[in-house]
Amino acid sequence: MLFQVKSYLKFLWQSKNEHAVHSPFVFNLLTKCFYDRKTIPEYEVLKKFRKSLLENKNTIEVTDFGAGSKVFKSNKREISKIATTAGISTRRAQLLYRIVNYFQPSSILEIGTSVGLATAALSLGNKKAQITTLEGCKNTLSVAQNQLQKFKCMNIEFLNSEFSHYLKNSDLKFKPFDLIYFDGNHQKQATLDYFEALLPTVTNETVWIFDDIHWSKDMEEAWKIIQKHNKVSVTIDTFQWGFVFFRREQPKEHFIIRV
Repeated sequence: MLFQVKSYLKFLWQSKNEHAVHSPFVFNLLTKCFYDRKTIPEYEVLKKFRKSLLENKNTIEVTDFGAGSKVFKSNKREISKIATTAGISTRRAQLLYRIVNYFQPSSILEIGTSVGLATAALSLGNKKAQITTLEGCKNTLSVAQNQLQKFKCMNIEFLNSEFSHYLKNSDLKFKPFDLIYFDGNHQKQATLDYFEALLPTVTNETVWIFDDIHWSKDMEEAWKIIQKHNKVSVTIDTFQWGFVFFRREQPKEHFIIRV
């Protein structure tokens, strides 16, 4: 916790807003998407989706393949508490919706479904997109699947798979993803392994979002390595998320942005 507090204070000191950005691509992204404050009907759906999970007092046994939980001491967890502590926040869900709505990706990969809060935002952002979501825990995935179907999010393929197994056994060269949301394993080596394994799917328009880039010292190191990769042109650090772009026409730039 102390590490994250120090990281956040450093972020606040270094971060800027749209007025300090001279890249037209990033400026437009900030002003037309990140900072868009209009009321959107889908926000109400996301609110009801969250409320339904917060009212679910059923308990499931969770299998955790990632870095583990900083909150839960047991693998038996109440669904409402998973939604509260491990799920994406309301504000972040709305931002994720806007990002998908802004870029209109036709194919999306989510690494780490959890109980489906982020998945719902991805689905509502572009109902025509084909979404593949991976979750290692069968019980958690079942909760997400039931919840998403209840809210008519039908453009989703659910895969119960440990992430590294999926990446090793899928021919990713023939499965390009326009947007990938990484939220499954907050460990340095796993993050870098996923990054390298998914590079064959990259196009000029690809958007990657890494969750919890300041989760730990190791995750910050992984983020710095990703920023330096020769295929990466633009990155945006919003503290919670790290955005990665591969646009060949863009000069290599790194932004630290308050959202």
